[in-house]
Amino acid sequence: MATGKASATTTVLALALCAAAAILLLAARPADAASCNPASLSPCGGALLGGAVTQGCCAQLRAQQPCLCQYARNPNYSRYVNGPVAQSVTKACGLPKMKC
Repeated sequence: MATGKASATTTVLALALCAAAAILLLAARPADAASCNPASLSPCGGALLGGAVTQGCCAQLRAQQPCLCQYARNPNYSRYVNGPVAQSVTKACGLPKMKC
């Protein structure tokens, strides 16, 4: 009987460790997705409408640069990201042309 209880305890402990590892892996994934936030590009709104390109806009473009191709593929944002004005804004900020 003692061997059966020890085996059951070991199995439960192993399952708990696997579940904890899975939770940690899944918890890490949304953090990556959360860092891509199109709303953080709002300082570029004026520049996209013909206004001046600000330092705040450039800072946010640099921070969101890994996400720009994702935005370019999204029908809700693609017209803003792919347009000629957006390209001139990224150029004014010294960012390379997107290669998606």
